Amino acid sequence: MSRIGKAPITVPSGVEVKTSGASVTVKGPKGTLTRDLVGGISVRQEENTLLVERPNDERQSRSLHGLSRALVNNMVVGVTDGFTKELEIVGVGYRAELKGPSALRLNLGFSHPVDVNAPEGVTFEVPVQTRIIIKGIDKEAVGQVAANIRSIRKPEPYKGKGVRYLNERILRKAGKAGKK
Repeated sequence: MSRIGKAPITVPSGVEVKTSGASVTVKGPKGTLTRDLVGGISVRQEENTLLVERPNDERQSRSLHGLSRALVNNMVVGVTDGFTKELEIVGVGYRAELKGPSALRLNLGFSHPVDVNAPEGVTFEVPVQTRIIIKGIDKEAVGQVAANIRSIRKPEPYKGKGVRYLNERILRKAGKAGKK
């Protein structure tokens, strides 16, 4: 039995969960999320807890059991608290500026600034020119936007310049040894 899959999900007050077949809808103070579960996985609600159940003990069902429970739990956490990812910009002249709540302009050493638009439900904050905070209720969307911004200018191993996650450790290389 999946240790993650059999753990119950507690539903906080103010959160409403509706299940219809393979579809789960979670509505809370920050918004509404809907997801279709695959592989015959079902969600059953008992008072203020959710139980994720699999149809049988086949390999495919076992592999989807814990995943489905984690996805539903992320939906419940997202509509109550939300998710954030922080990015840090390192480099001389590298900076970010806000162009509205869902648009970002990055100067990352290219000959032109790079504009990034957030998908629906994701917002940006730039407290300092070298820090970007990505917020949203969908954990998957927040992580994907952060990965897309990081991929514009990944941190390079010699000087460490680029866009990195906050507190990400970059393995540095020594570079040239020089002439003897």
